[in-house]
Amino acid sequence: MDLILADRWKSAMLAIAAAGLGLGLALRFAGPSGWAEIVWIAGVIPVLLALLWEILRSLWRGEFGLDIVAALSMSAALVFGETLAAAVVALMYSGGTFLENFAEGRARREMSALLARVPRTATRHRDGTLEEVALDDILPGDLLLIRQGDVAPVDGVLASDHALLDKSALTGESMPVRLARGEDVLSGSSNSGDAFDLHVHRRAADSTYAGIVRLVEAAQASKAPMTRLADRYSLLFLVVTVALAVAAWWFTGDPIRAVAVLVVATPCPLILAVPVALVAGISRAAHFGVLIKGAKPLEALAQIHTLVLDKTGTLTDGRPQIVEIERVGVLSEEEILYFAAALEQASKHPMAQAIVAAAHTRGTSLPVPGDVIETAGDGLSGTVDGRHVVVGGKDFVRRMVGAPAKDVSTHALGSVLVSVAVDGVLAGDIVMADALREGTPQMIANLRRLGISRIVMATGDRRAVAEKVTDGLGLDAVRADLTPDQKVLLVLTERKHGPVMMVGDGVNDAPALAAADIGVAMGARGAAASAEAADVVILVDHLNRLLPGMEVAQRARGIALQSVVVGIGLSILGMIVAAFGYLTPVQGALLQELIDVAVILNALRALRIKPAV
Repeated sequence: MDLILADRWKSAMLAIAAAGLGLGLALRFAGPSGWAEIVWIAGVIPVLLALLWEILRSLWRGEFGLDIVAALSMSAALVFGETLAAAVVALMYSGGTFLENFAEGRARREMSALLARVPRTATRHRDGTLEEVALDDILPGDLLLIRQGDVAPVDGVLASDHALLDKSALTGESMPVRLARGEDVLSGSSNSGDAFDLHVHRRAADSTYAGIVRLVEAAQASKAPMTRLADRYSLLFLVVTVALAVAAWWFTGDPIRAVAVLVVATPCPLILAVPVALVAGISRAAHFGVLIKGAKPLEALAQIHTLVLDKTGTLTDGRPQIVEIERVGVLSEEEILYFAAALEQASKHPMAQAIVAAAHTRGTSLPVPGDVIETAGDGLSGTVDGRHVVVGGKDFVRRMVGAPAKDVSTHALGSVLVSVAVDGVLAGDIVMADALREGTPQMIANLRRLGISRIVMATGDRRAVAEKVTDGLGLDAVRADLTPDQKVLLVLTERKHGPVMMVGDGVNDAPALAAADIGVAMGARGAAASAEAADVVILVDHLNRLLPGMEVAQRARGIALQSVVVGIGLSILGMIVAAFGYLTPVQGALLQELIDVAVILNALRALRIKPAV
């Protein structure tokens, strides 16, 4: 609501300034009359009062900006009767603040998406029946029914014989995990198998998922906002401006020269051109599938030297893929995939869907399976083309057909075997893993070229799997077995090397994304919570889109810096000319408008940035 009110207030100030200047000019051209001066004053006063209020608020917060120069020029112009010059400055200033406010946007929104993932109600066992209860009514000791596809609303202990849980949103582990009776179930985990009972261990407010929400909120609150780019030069510029104005008045005795100096000094090129360049950069980055949530994140993105990467869904694809098909019997690889995929159509398991997708990718037409029986967490059996097929975990399938146990020690870490048997005979094994994204080594090299000097991987996965996946990538460090709060701590620790950018896609990454100087979320398939917490969202499922986003940010910031230098340089030159009496206040205001046009045209070059990567 505050942001909406701010937008409306700045729009109103711009409208008042524009109306005052326009109406006053119309009255002046209509003939000699004192009404033009009155209208100009009426248009300037509201803008000046609003400006003075903002200056007082900024000084109270310990901030110091170039707005003071604008206030001095408008005030001096009114005091010494240069009302037209004051009206022009008021329009320039109100237009600049309006554009800057537009550039900022709404970079932060409430974490409603994060909370929405957990159901507001749960199914509880009570006296032999089931009842729907509100989340806040769940107490330790209650017994809940978690149906297939449900998200565990609270932390608890598994009260059924087994359960198959997708914990990727919490730990980054891409493969569903099978739990046995008595093992812990974390809130935020999705049930990928059959329904199970959960013995409640903690209230909802004290559970893991609620803790992640609090981490995000705390991290966002602790991140200090960046100051405007132009304001960094404000103190020196103000000293030079006041010194020239006082000197011009002191040595000539003409206060109008001081007014002319102040009017020319009004830093509208900086107020206008800088946000224009940054907004243009934001628009250009969006063209390459990178959504940057405002001017401040773009400026920060251009200065990052340390990168923290999540593994699952970021460096890796985040979905199980077929790595290899190992034949055991007489069936070919295509036949093994055909029978497995046909039967797996009856399952919602992520690996089952990956096998079906792989068959479709190869153009295989799959028949409808019959007599399907699914053993939750183990596998399926059924008929395909009149033949009996069993697909599932290696131990389950071998037990069903009486085959010897499989030694998996020779397979890559992090891989999973899906065994296939046809007509009671073991046909082969489908090796599945969460594969590294294609082109990752080249992407890492390009990140180095763009100025990233330190790259660290942070994951909740096992260390052995993390090190295997990143082998040969040349990362500076690998941190594994991390909880969400440990990821936040890692980001804060890495700040000793400079500003930190964190890239992730899961709910477990959201706190670290919020804590980093720049948080980047994979928005195509990532959790909504991470997209909300992040400063930058990659809109397509390709991490290499980060490269053009960074290059656009760097070049847009460079153009903005050019605008600062050119704007200040031309303003100082105009101030000197005004101090010697060669510019009246109105002429100075018009000159400043010409300077505005020059630096804004330069800033718009950011719309034509063509990244090299």
